[in-house]
Amino acid sequence: MPSSTDPRENPVRDGSTAADDASGADGQQWVDPLRWKALLVIAIAQLMVVLDASIVNLALPSAKTALGISDADQQWIVTAYTLAFGGFLLLGGRIADYVGRKRVFIIGLIGFAAASALGGIAPTAAFLFGARALQGGFAALLAPAALSLITVTFHVPKERARAFGVYGAIAGGGAAIGLLLGGVLTEYLSWRWCLLVNTPIAIFAAILAIPFVRESRATDRSNYDIGGAVTVTAGLVALVYGFTKAAPHGFTDVSHWTEGSTLAWLAFAVVMLVLFFVIENRVSNPLLPMRVLLNRNRGGSYLVALIVGIGLFAMFLFLGLYLQVVLGYSPIRAGFAFLPFSIGIILGAGVASQLLPRVGPKPLMVPGLLAGAVGMVLLAQLKSDSQYFSHVLPAMIIISLGMAFTFIPVSTTALHGIGHEDAGVGSAVINTSQQVGGAVGTALLNTVAVAATTAYLSANTDQGKAALAVALTEGYTRAFLVGSVFLVVAAILTVTMITIGKDAAKEDDDEDDGKINAPAVHVG
Repeated sequence: MPSSTDPRENPVRDGSTAADDASGADGQQWVDPLRWKALLVIAIAQLMVVLDASIVNLALPSAKTALGISDADQQWIVTAYTLAFGGFLLLGGRIADYVGRKRVFIIGLIGFAAASALGGIAPTAAFLFGARALQGGFAALLAPAALSLITVTFHVPKERARAFGVYGAIAGGGAAIGLLLGGVLTEYLSWRWCLLVNTPIAIFAAILAIPFVRESRATDRSNYDIGGAVTVTAGLVALVYGFTKAAPHGFTDVSHWTEGSTLAWLAFAVVMLVLFFVIENRVSNPLLPMRVLLNRNRGGSYLVALIVGIGLFAMFLFLGLYLQVVLGYSPIRAGFAFLPFSIGIILGAGVASQLLPRVGPKPLMVPGLLAGAVGMVLLAQLKSDSQYFSHVLPAMIIISLGMAFTFIPVSTTALHGIGHEDAGVGSAVINTSQQVGGAVGTALLNTVAVAATTAYLSANTDQGKAALAVALTEGYTRAFLVGSVFLVVAAILTVTMITIGKDAAKEDDDEDDGKINAPAVHVG
């Protein structure tokens, strides 16, 4: 039976046939007429993944009371999700490449909906932790599939820039939206709706994905890198868990870094990740081909994403604590206080997506990172009695605009020159960099904050309880200052490692790697 002549009805596989599928009879590149509808579906899915890492933060007190969760165990409501998400991302990206990105995308949505429902009806703490881990596992399938689908759906440089603008706005503003939504749902409904709200949205997105999203997969699926899958998953889980375990969970608790169990987890992570790279250099069909990492621009983007994660992600934690603990904001008021950050990201992403094809990534990334550092320095000037509109809001707007000019070119540059064969795993690496960076940054900066708070309290014992708000602010501001240093380091790496400019953004990918025969992937 002859195959359909409509390229949208046939899965795109990599290699020369993909180029044929994406080109018309006259040699002109074929453009998917449903690409913008596909982007809508991808955006809905990505928003759920991003905001679910933060949506439960403001619901923690209510969930603790309802399920009898102890202070020592409360972190698992967040950690169970991030641990599974960060640990399985790379494996999820390769599964998407092999099984089919659309198929894995839909499986991820349905699984995420089911896991969210289970979390929403959780009768015990252990049940909730397990549901959150299941959410993270399906998110690890969903996130790389979503990003790689943008890569294989949009072939025109300006359109791809707009698509990544949408993705970048969601990636940057999703956490703040999660805080706002979590505050509203907790205040007016129940903490359980912070999880239950995902179920109808995910099912709706899965239904839309069936007609609107085009299937694509890697051609060579004859061998599976089992050794690589086992070692990298074990290594990433151990790494994220080790840093999470090291993070202080009290005002004076900074000793976890030197505990034997923490060091053992981190040592195990190093061994597993080293073994993973040894395996990847020896097998014929690696889970993570070294060509993905060793390209200078892609490798630089992954490194920048990691360092930005270290410097920035903990900002939401500390600023949220400052607003609620020091300034006395309610959960819903704290959530609305983050709304300008989301607005700034969305507006900045629109501008960045227009500029990217014209100026290239570096002229956006460097000023964006430096603006983010300036905003963090401004937050480092906060006092225990600072005003939101005069001190917090200006810094928040500067950071949001700076990150909009960072996330979009980082995402696009990270996939520049990559073949459709590796689109899923390349997307997974950028997500993994951000997740691991967030875990490392939260642990490191939380240690900095706790140490500064403890030192202030020790030096001002005569002030009694009045010193606590000042001491906490001292810790938060010290963490903001250290975070700004990481953003400056990321700017320096951008200057030294990112070499592609606006001309390269308009070239076909095969001019970058020399191996790409699939529909062209452009930076812009």
